Amino acid sequence: MTAQRVLITAGAGGIGRAIVEAFTAKGAKVFVCDIDSNGLAKLETDFPGVQTTLCDISSQADIEKMVALAAKTLGGLDVLVNNAGISGPTAPVEKLDPAEWAKVVQVNLNGTFNVTHFAIPFLKQSTAGSIINMSSVSGRFGYPNRSAYSTTKWGLIGFTKTLSIELGEFNIRVNAILPGAVDGPRFQKVLEGRAQVSGKSIEDETVLALDSQSIKHLVNPRHIADLAVFITSDSGQSISGQMLPIDCDMQHA
Repeated sequence: MTAQRVLITAGAGGIGRAIVEAFTAKGAKVFVCDIDSNGLAKLETDFPGVQTTLCDISSQADIEKMVALAAKTLGGLDVLVNNAGISGPTAPVEKLDPAEWAKVVQVNLNGTFNVTHFAIPFLKQSTAGSIINMSSVSGRFGYPNRSAYSTTKWGLIGFTKTLSIELGEFNIRVNAILPGAVDGPRFQKVLEGRAQVSGKSIEDETVLALDSQSIKHLVNPRHIADLAVFITSDSGQSISGQMLPIDCDMQHA
């Protein structure tokens, strides 16, 4: 089997880096973009075969160049993992700066659209094209004080469903992964934001965050990566248009 050619956005850290590691371990040819130059440098050191470039996912011009470079470097494209996204502020709608709202929409929705838009012609040339959109448990529930983030993650569900229908005839599968509370620095920042709004301690907010889960632990990023590898593999050939929660059975926000 020919090695998969995989483009991963925001792959320098967190879930993205775990996905890079999983695809690399499988023997895939991986291209990563990120806005974090130090993270990319470390990625190249840790995984010598991985190709990287700086890219601002809020910039359409950056994205167009990045996707073309990725396809040229990899010799085509089989898998696109739209992992880039920002959390945005924690605030009620009436106090949320409209500019901050727009910033989250620009990266999480418009950025994902633009990467996908420019990648589709290359994916159509693959015999087993696959797209993963990284949504969130916030794309299943409403989240008070997180309106911009939640709205964009819900939007990615509609985007995924629509893409799966449009691209099915080209044998391109499109799925969304919906992680819950993921262990790592990013979720710690979310907890800090919640604590500032609520006046509770970070420890109390952690307990509250896990309260709605039947399995009381944070999600391991490696398990999300394993899911990404599986659904883009030959074993996932019949999986498309699906929303795949990996959230320790979260019941509510």
